[in-house]
Amino acid sequence: MMTSNKNNSNKNNSNNHSKLRYISSAISVVFMLVAIAFISVNGLNWGLDFTGGVITEVQLDPSITMSEIYPLLQSALNQHVSVIEGGDVGRWILRYAEPAAGMSIPDITQILAPLATHIQVLNTSIVGSQIGQELAEQGGLALLVSMLCIMAYLSYRFEWRLASGALFALVHDVLFVLGVFAALQLEFNLTVFAAIMAIIGYSLNDSIIIGDRIRELLILKPTLAIADVNNQAILATLSRTMVTSGTTLMTVSALWLLGGGPLAGFSIAMFVGLIVGTWSSIAVATTLPELWGLNASHYQVIELEEDLTVGK
Repeated sequence: MMTSNKNNSNKNNSNNHSKLRYISSAISVVFMLVAIAFISVNGLNWGLDFTGGVITEVQLDPSITMSEIYPLLQSALNQHVSVIEGGDVGRWILRYAEPAAGMSIPDITQILAPLATHIQVLNTSIVGSQIGQELAEQGGLALLVSMLCIMAYLSYRFEWRLASGALFALVHDVLFVLGVFAALQLEFNLTVFAAIMAIIGYSLNDSIIIGDRIRELLILKPTLAIADVNNQAILATLSRTMVTSGTTLMTVSALWLLGGGPLAGFSIAMFVGLIVGTWSSIAVATTLPELWGLNASHYQVIELEEDLTVGK
């Protein structure tokens, strides 16, 4: 009687875990559609790394802060200006859009004159829009090549049904982060692009670990239902996933709070990507193969072929 009650309890827990995965996967699909809508309607707020612009380095009094510099530049130039601390005390790097045709580069010395009597312009350079377009094209090409390499690796490592779940999770993570930046119109620059590449690797690592556990259970317990296999694989790797995600989020949070403006975009992208990547590795990457009909027979065939090869 006690054994029967225990079995019923285990079945109920497994059903609850499956329902949570299905609901989470449905929510993820909705989020993807919303993200695509924001990207299509709003577009990305491309930074000067991609659009081109003017970069000016100035030396000011050490007592002057960013909160004093930014309002003057914004009101004078009538645009968003990136103000970044240079390597030395009192040295600042100003980045703003290139003036329209026929217009001269604004005199930064006059704009910042109310702040200090001694202002030294160290360097001024113009990054053309053509260079920015090349960076955007090269960045998109790098993202495409990385996804194709990941697709090839997953196809070799796993059976295609299990590989499709991991690949779909990666696409989900990238679209979600891009959707957040499009919705909030946060600046998308090279540091944010670097964060997206890091998110792809992080999410892939989680998906591979869970996928390996699923493959092992399919071989060891061929009679077990695929839903139960997925649930057991998730529970077996959950503690590791939570510890890894938690410690990484702590580091990213410190960067967000203490890194200042130059690292804000990178930190936000990483913070969102880590949460969504953990979510998708647990829910999306396991549910899609289940919908494709993944079962133990697929890996038994692979195992048999490997044994025959070894026998030869």
